[in-house]
Amino acid sequence: MQEFSRLVPSGLDAAARAGVRPGAGFLAGGTDLLQLWKNNVAPASLVVDLDRLDLRSISAGAHGLRIGALATMAEVAEHPEVKRRLPAGCEALLAAASPQIRNMGTAGGNLLQRTRCGYFRDIGFACNKRAPGSGCPAIAGENRELAILGGSTHCIATHPSDFPVALMAARASVEIHGADGARRTVELEQFYRLPGDTPHIETVLRPGDVITAILVPDAPANGRATYIKVRDRQSYAYALASVAAGIDLQGGKVRDVRLAAGGVGTRPWRLDASEAVLRGQTLTPALIEQAAAHATDGAQAQSKNEFKLTLLRNTVRRALQTVSS
Repeated sequence: MQEFSRLVPSGLDAAARAGVRPGAGFLAGGTDLLQLWKNNVAPASLVVDLDRLDLRSISAGAHGLRIGALATMAEVAEHPEVKRRLPAGCEALLAAASPQIRNMGTAGGNLLQRTRCGYFRDIGFACNKRAPGSGCPAIAGENRELAILGGSTHCIATHPSDFPVALMAARASVEIHGADGARRTVELEQFYRLPGDTPHIETVLRPGDVITAILVPDAPANGRATYIKVRDRQSYAYALASVAAGIDLQGGKVRDVRLAAGGVGTRPWRLDASEAVLRGQTLTPALIEQAAAHATDGAQAQSKNEFKLTLLRNTVRRALQTVSS
């Protein structure tokens, strides 16, 4: 691990300005970033410590939830209004990592967790995400845990986090404070970029941008929701496939439905084709099967992860059966 300087900014504006400096990196909970620094995967010569910024509060109003970016994963999962208005988010958080990490990791930082692809995290291998133009050995190599949705010939790395999957289903947005002092809000679906031929550019964040909050709108489908995670072992494992599902039923008809998948895409993946099958229709087992079948529309399996096609469809079915029962 290389030497670095640590800066504790006086406020949000100072933090954002410092983040523009060459070699700067933001530190929140540090549960992922410190590993990357220690392994020289994402070294930083200037660490901008965000811990003292006032970005930890969680509030609920008439329009929905506002989750401060520095609220810990544990604090978010235990908040009574989050439990009531975003139960799938609580389930996703509690299915992630370990209690120790949830007590340190932050909501904003969890949005930015880097892929667990072994080629990315080992500097002994080439990786287009880490070193653009160097190649992607995962495509012909070990790809069992990698993406079947959203990949390209340059990268098939899977986004690993659980919480953003529930947030994607809930139509959440990200509040961002820029280095110029301006604030903007970006829908989560627009926040993540597909790898294309620039897999090293993962989000729409600009130099100096600080995530300040996550905004979750109120909706009946967000309150009747679940998160199903399928993995190799019951604890401390990343999803092979996961699904966040929310539904608003009236008289057996689907007024609204929200579906997103994790563990299968290069970003948290909204299952809009499956949603379209369900919306406005009378919910039946046959309709659920049809929706599940469309979950893999556009999917491209690799040599060792074809099983994810069936796994994703089965997980969608299970999630829909759970929220509609």
